[in-house]
Amino acid sequence: MNAIIIFIRNPILGKVKTRLAKEIGDLEALQIYNQLLNITRDVSLESHAIKYLFYSDFIQNDDEWDSNYNKMLQTGNDLGERMKVAFQSILQRHSKCIIIGSDCPYISEKLIESAFTSLDQNDVVIGPAKDGGYYLLGMNKLILEIFTDMAWSQQHLLTQTKAKLDELNYSYCELDILEDIDTLKEWENYKKSINQ
Repeated sequence: MNAIIIFIRNPILGKVKTRLAKEIGDLEALQIYNQLLNITRDVSLESHAIKYLFYSDFIQNDDEWDSNYNKMLQTGNDLGERMKVAFQSILQRHSKCIIIGSDCPYISEKLIESAFTSLDQNDVVIGPAKDGGYYLLGMNKLILEIFTDMAWSQQHLLTQTKAKLDELNYSYCELDILEDIDTLKEWENYKKSINQ
């Protein structure tokens, strides 16, 4: 059975979308983040994959994420280590696994299924983000090297990840390039796209 790991931040005032908050304030940034969480939840619910929800700080039992999600806690010193630990845990139980965050409202169930399908022919699948990172990463075997000494949250992450995969002779497939939401302009772009 396929598995989806979803990484989210606990929706706490002043702790989410900090770049966006510098433009519009903590309260409005939290409101937008909650909308992004809703979008991510709705899309993931359409998938038949087993769902694992990893919280950043603590597991919330009384939130909008219901019994369709196996709730867990992110552990590790940086994003790479947290992702590595999550993949290690889930790939022990599933043959194909993808991870997404809650920053990309353009993601769709069709895209998620395409990611799983591509893992039939490739070791890794990557959803490239416009900012040089990625909004989705999937694999059918644990590749520890792509989580160590990487430029997390930097514009070279995608290039660095592909270079490491090439160096290690792993095959990979890229999905459509999509935009994460970190700024007000990016959020406005998204709002325009759904109103067209």
